[in-house]
Amino acid sequence: MKINVERGAFLKALSHVQSVVERRNTIPILSNVMVEAAKGQVKLTATDLDIEIVEALPADVLRNGAATAPAHMLYDIVRKLPDGAQVQVELLAGDSGRLQVSAGTVRFELACLPKEDFPQMAAGALPHRFRLAADDLKRLIDKTRFAISTEETRFYLNGIYVHAAKEEKAATLRAVATDGHRLARFELELPEGASDMPGVIVPRKTVAELRRLLDDADGAIEIALSDTKIQFAFNGVDLTSKLIDGTFPDYQRVIPSGNDKALSLEAKEFGLAVDRVSTISADKTRAVKLGIAKDKVTLTVVNPESGTATEELAANYSATPIEIGFNAKYVLDITGQVEGKSVRFLLSDAGSPTVIEDPDDLRTLYVLMPMRV
Repeated sequence: MKINVERGAFLKALSHVQSVVERRNTIPILSNVMVEAAKGQVKLTATDLDIEIVEALPADVLRNGAATAPAHMLYDIVRKLPDGAQVQVELLAGDSGRLQVSAGTVRFELACLPKEDFPQMAAGALPHRFRLAADDLKRLIDKTRFAISTEETRFYLNGIYVHAAKEEKAATLRAVATDGHRLARFELELPEGASDMPGVIVPRKTVAELRRLLDDADGAIEIALSDTKIQFAFNGVDLTSKLIDGTFPDYQRVIPSGNDKALSLEAKEFGLAVDRVSTISADKTRAVKLGIAKDKVTLTVVNPESGTATEELAANYSATPIEIGFNAKYVLDITGQVEGKSVRFLLSDAGSPTVIEDPDDLRTLYVLMPMRV
């Protein structure tokens, strides 16, 4: 194998694929990226056996072939080469199994592992196929991923649940994430081809990798899936991932429908106030108490070791006064997603879940469990 490739394009592709490679691997070949050259392009593949990223880019192929090289080291080498350089990558002849990377007078030789050892992650049949605009997929991820659970014992919550929801009003593609303390739901008009898709749980790491790749994406994202795998294809990149093999809980039971106390606040002002008063608590996970009365909210945080903090805000509220506590970090996570000027809380009582809405984005809904204060 021997190729010439432009450094900028090569670096960008390497940055995409190497991020899936774990820094520490018990299986040495999983630390490597597969480099394959043929038909005027170079194809890079990396996997951790759960996710596989493949990216193809144009190259001047002088000799077809394939080799594996340490992913992070190859990325660091190309990153440190001069801007605009032409990079030559060559698998040296003989049994040495070394990959030469050079640009001008700079030359590196990297030890390779046999390409035959590199695992191929077969996607298998992916019968359900549809397209989503890149911006819609970004929003779907951004509006929900902060609520993904990190608790490994409840593995079925360690991802975003994506499914087709068919209700009386309209059919939607719905994404839901919850960690048991808060829930985030986002929905889009159901794309053509998605109506028969199974409900799937896309793992947390896959969500993070996909969102990073989407920073460079525009146009449509091709999505294909089965009961066990999902694939996203765009801009010469294919990301294939296993799905979480578990049953997502019936989240609809968590979303209250009878909360009749409506509170409206200016979203940015409220977020800043929560952030200010929670400074008094060491880890910002302690409860912030909301004393809600007619047209005003009093925020209070009490830390037995440090002291107390209070702040009063104007609000739109006319129901019975109520006191309720929330985890300050969870409140900030949700208000940080609100794009409109105001945020709306639908409350019942101090011990029941609260619904939080963005009046300017009715596709998004949040549920937050209260804390004892």
